Amino acid sequence: MKQPILQAVDISKSFTRSGQQELLVLDQVNFNLYENEIVAILGKSGSGKSTLLRILSGLIDSSTGQVFYRSQQVAGPVKGISMVFQNFALMPWLTVLENVEIGLEALGVDKDSRRKRALGLIDTVGLDGFESAYPKELSGGMRQRVGLARALAVDPDVLLMDEPFSALDVLTAENLRSDLIDIWRQGKSHTKAILIVTHNIEEAVLMADRIIIFDSNPGMIKKVLAVDLSHPRDDEDTKFTALVDQVYLAMTADANATAVTGESASTISLAYRLPDADISEATGLLEELAEGDTNRTSLQALAESLHLDVDDLFTLTEILEILKFATISEGDIELTAAGRAFAKADILARKQIFAKHLLDNVSLARFIRQILDAQSDHCIVKDRIVDEIVDDLSEKEAERVLRLVIDWGRYAEIFAYDDNSRLLSLENPGEDID
Repeated sequence: MKQPILQAVDISKSFTRSGQQELLVLDQVNFNLYENEIVAILGKSGSGKSTLLRILSGLIDSSTGQVFYRSQQVAGPVKGISMVFQNFALMPWLTVLENVEIGLEALGVDKDSRRKRALGLIDTVGLDGFESAYPKELSGGMRQRVGLARALAVDPDVLLMDEPFSALDVLTAENLRSDLIDIWRQGKSHTKAILIVTHNIEEAVLMADRIIIFDSNPGMIKKVLAVDLSHPRDDEDTKFTALVDQVYLAMTADANATAVTGESASTISLAYRLPDADISEATGLLEELAEGDTNRTSLQALAESLHLDVDDLFTLTEILEILKFATISEGDIELTAAGRAFAKADILARKQIFAKHLLDNVSLARFIRQILDAQSDHCIVKDRIVDEIVDDLSEKEAERVLRLVIDWGRYAEIFAYDDNSRLLSLENPGEDID
């Protein structure tokens, strides 16, 4: 029987908040990573993907469960596992050469050997000639190449990559992805397996042999898809696009079930983790959908036409679902009558429509308005609202969710807010929202 090189067994992770209940981030995650494969983990923001990667690398401990590397339980950083971070994580006071050498130096490799190894990898990732440059002299793509060379320098069995291309422009990311695949396929490193966290569906299909799709709140494995496509892969090939469609379908299956059941707003709790959606962007998406020839649009086609990654796309579509402006099924999005009416309305009418749907479908907005209506001076300190939801969220998350609802409420003119006094109030006390 084929033995995994890296194994996660019943991994769960909770973060404890002082004086409050624990926040469950990962729940019972099980999977195996085998030699000679690239596996991609896809999921929305907050699904615990990066947390899992740090547990697998030994950088942080799980709350329950175990990680095994070549059948040995992982306890702290492992010599055979290396990691590439999203934000490059280079030492700004070190040159390119010194940054690549740093892992080898920590392992006690002698100066001549580590210099030879580092120079070879700098050449492999296409940075020959920049050995003496400092990170501040390099572009984002070049800095990530340094990060990749540093990770490969220690000859890892397993390479873990945490959204390594997300901070790069489209062309640079495409170039670096291709170079990494070439290094992998041509055996220019001793790495036996790669696990990459990404929010880019096309990137996952371009690179991976298997795709693990994560659900969120808490993070858990929702579906695993095999990618039976040979390299190099053509993103215009019908098999490629069909698989991308399959991933979109899997990621949206049963998504936001409580938000789109058609039930009252009570199905969304007061402390629901609302998506970080900007009103102007959501409005722009509604307008784009309303201009289409049909009511129904493929999420894949929408992402491509608007150049949105999966995080941005699902953030916007989730709030449209919550507000009952759109529905999602089978990888497609469809405007509701209210969504189409909003897109076609003038500014004043839009505010009225938005106000009604915000109060009907977002419990926290309705709660704030009810309190303000009941107060004799129609005012309340923001901290009182934070106290109502902080038991179910971290303080930081409670502030984020409330900030969103305040922004939406101000746009809809159902209440006002003064940031200096942290005071919520009614702009027009006594005026009802129909």
